[in-house]
Amino acid sequence: MQTDSNSPDRVASTNNKPNPGKLLIPRSQRQRFFIQFTLMTLIGWVVGGVASIALEKIILQSLSPSVVTQPQTWSILVRSLSNVVFAVIFAADQALVLYRYLPGLQWLFATSVGWLIANGVSTAWINYISTIASSSPEDTVILGFLSAIAYIISGIWLGICQWLVLRRYTTGIWWWNFLPSISFFLITILVWLLFIVQNLIPEANRNFILYWSGQGLTAAILGAIPAIGLCTLKRNLHRKTGVSP
Repeated sequence: MQTDSNSPDRVASTNNKPNPGKLLIPRSQRQRFFIQFTLMTLIGWVVGGVASIALEKIILQSLSPSVVTQPQTWSILVRSLSNVVFAVIFAADQALVLYRYLPGLQWLFATSVGWLIANGVSTAWINYISTIASSSPEDTVILGFLSAIAYIISGIWLGICQWLVLRRYTTGIWWWNFLPSISFFLITILVWLLFIVQNLIPEANRNFILYWSGQGLTAAILGAIPAIGLCTLKRNLHRKTGVSP
């Protein structure tokens, strides 16, 4: 006997099924997306860091003393350029994964600008805090705490820039403004833990292990936390993204 497709049981069963079209990242693609986004963030962090440092050294070494009349000004300009290169590479690697779900160029621009603003704000606050602190042990602890707070809060700027893109294509996205700050908070905890256990690492390899462990875990956090957040987002069904996941 053939079942009526319009029967109440069939309709109720259909309504209870999850609609993958409502999710920005379909459930069947979440695991792959998480791995790819985290991996590309790690690659972007390493490649962007190497490229920016290399560019800064090449430019500074190529400038003759006769041309550089104000070394400090040139140093600031070159460092700013290297920061831009890093931000663009870092954001571009994430966009290579996200372009199937969101406009990649918009994410690249928003993440690059947000990262530069966040980095500039945190650096300015940390430099200001260091100028008003003395060299006493108590002030050193306070300086470290305030610098960590300034670093964590600066993540809001990255969140706002990314939110300006995400709000056009997803719903209930207000909390994204604070998501990068969560990443920065976890990175701060990570740095603190590495500082505690550093005496357990052989002194001969301590600096190398601490540096690359910190860099790798920092990049992993900057990739994993946004990836988890993106997997929870729901599409704005009233707007077409122009991409097909």
